[in-house]
Amino acid sequence: MATRKNSNDDPLAPVTIAVGQEDLLLDRAVQQVVAAARASDADTDVRDLTADQVQPGTLAELTSPSLFAERKVVIVRNAQDLSADTIKDVKAYLTAPVEEITLVLLHPGGAKGKGLLDAARKAGAREVACPKTTKPAERLTFVRSEFRAIGRSATPEACQALVDSIGSDLRELASAVSQLAADVEGTIDEEVVGRYYTGRAEASSFNVADRAVEGRTAEALEALRWSLSTGVAPVLITSALAQGVRAIGKLSSARGGRPADLARELGMPPWKIDRVRQQMRGWTPDGVAVALRAVAEADAGVKGGGDDPEYALEKAVVTIARVARSRR
Repeated sequence: MATRKNSNDDPLAPVTIAVGQEDLLLDRAVQQVVAAARASDADTDVRDLTADQVQPGTLAELTSPSLFAERKVVIVRNAQDLSADTIKDVKAYLTAPVEEITLVLLHPGGAKGKGLLDAARKAGAREVACPKTTKPAERLTFVRSEFRAIGRSATPEACQALVDSIGSDLRELASAVSQLAADVEGTIDEEVVGRYYTGRAEASSFNVADRAVEGRTAEALEALRWSLSTGVAPVLITSALAQGVRAIGKLSSARGGRPADLARELGMPPWKIDRVRQQMRGWTPDGVAVALRAVAEADAGVKGGGDDPEYALEKAVVTIARVARSRR
């Protein structure tokens, strides 16, 4: 989610710099400024320009006083690509911005065009950070904030399932949150997410793994066949199986403690600690070793070491489920 870099949080500040490479957050930073300007003046003139459209003298022309004193928003995308002469114009403008005009500069960060960013910061520009989300935990935080922003409640398991299902695209995650909020009444839980997105690759593969480590052979095989029929890559399924078995091994060998403490020690979210605890009943270290060997054999089978990837996966699922059931 976009975060503020200074205390100036007025969208109608004379200058806003949106810094980062996450397109959704950059677009939202622009939309917030435009919405605030139009709330103040419905006739606000919005000029949305790329760097190549801003030549020396263009900014002066766009920000020259109007006879009608209209409010204006000037947006410059990819500001790092502005020419040296145009950057001089922008730097000069930063020292004396025009009243009723809001300038928005979009910049990915980094070394190119850093002088312009430094000048804007020195001039006291409002800054919105729009960093690329590269970690699953960041995407989970984003989903939670999306639900909070629209006043809806979603369980931690539902948020995690949505991230597992959708992947790394924030636009798709935001769209999924909006769809669930529009279609579902009350608290959104993991079952609802599974019902909507069970055909997604990651959701399907983790569903196979969950059923297998719980010893539910028939359900695991059904989930496996569904996943393969909907185009899920076999390597995603072996990866999910490996993660499921390894999680049980890690938790079974960890020191006892509260979920929060174990989460920090093992690098898992607390809700997953609770789930794995339920799944690991009956598992032994020998069982984990057997299951991991089965996953390794399946992985080799789906990567060209065997003639029938589907059979290799079915064999691994049956083995894992049998190990899970053996002491229950």
